[in-house]
Amino acid sequence: MDSAHSRRRFLVSTGAALASSALLPTAHAAEAEPIIDIHQHTNYAGRTDEKMLKHQRAMGVTTTILLPAGKPVNRPSTHNGKSNGLAAKTGGNETVRAMARRHPKEFLFGANEVPDLPGMQKELEKYLKAGAVIIGEQKFKVPCDSKFVWAVAEVAQEFGVPMLLHFQHNTYNLGIENFHKTLEKFPKVNFIGHAQTWWGNIDKKHVQKVMYPQGKVTPGGITDKLLSNYENMFGDLSAGSGLNSLIRDEAHTKEFFVRHQNQLLYGSDCADSIGRGPGCQGSRTIAAVRRISKTKKIERKLLFANSKKLFKL
Repeated sequence: MDSAHSRRRFLVSTGAALASSALLPTAHAAEAEPIIDIHQHTNYAGRTDEKMLKHQRAMGVTTTILLPAGKPVNRPSTHNGKSNGLAAKTGGNETVRAMARRHPKEFLFGANEVPDLPGMQKELEKYLKAGAVIIGEQKFKVPCDSKFVWAVAEVAQEFGVPMLLHFQHNTYNLGIENFHKTLEKFPKVNFIGHAQTWWGNIDKKHVQKVMYPQGKVTPGGITDKLLSNYENMFGDLSAGSGLNSLIRDEAHTKEFFVRHQNQLLYGSDCADSIGRGPGCQGSRTIAAVRRISKTKKIERKLLFANSKKLFKL
């Protein structure tokens, strides 16, 4: 997920323009065209499970993957506790498993743990054995090519599940320019990139300290290259950062979708409680994918088919 402060700033600056252009899916369309959301959270900024369930249904999402936080601990990797709960008060492993058990036809769940915490691998294994389908959201202050990330990747490799990372310059999963080392060390693990620094780097001219860049995109950035060069690299379209990357230069996005049509996955990472309107970035992302995709086949890949294949659903 994006940081709450940055996300609010982004939504304020773009909400009016997006509200006028968004084409929200109808209930009939959602029923006819299933959508998989790979990125949602329990207790997101205090939202109840009931409100989250209604939100997902209002967006037309048919399958949701819930990503938990790790244990609340006071360590440098959690910014001395400030980043506990994925910095948004989200629920942990037990909360996502419980929600998936209550609504097994609509929800799947992931497993997560602080990567430099003793016993981390055993904690992940516990929930993967219980049915978790992904590790993440890994959102911790460690280098993205460090022994800590690699220890998590070892578990992902053993269980054959994807691993989702939040890249944010100088804050989480540091040094995206070195992530190719992790991809090469674990070619059998499918990694999913997410958040501000992941999406900013679609642009070859991206300035790393800028979280929500605007204007035309020059192809060939780090993210573009990672998707082009590594079959085990995927992109999560979620959050304000994902939406910003789609709408800042829609001509670029159209071709970006074509180039990486088999590696992009819809996620919402939306804390809204309604599921529609300018306050719901998740539904606006669905509308953007539908509007910008060059073909219907590409649209369906991004909203459904790629995730169905990756998660073997």
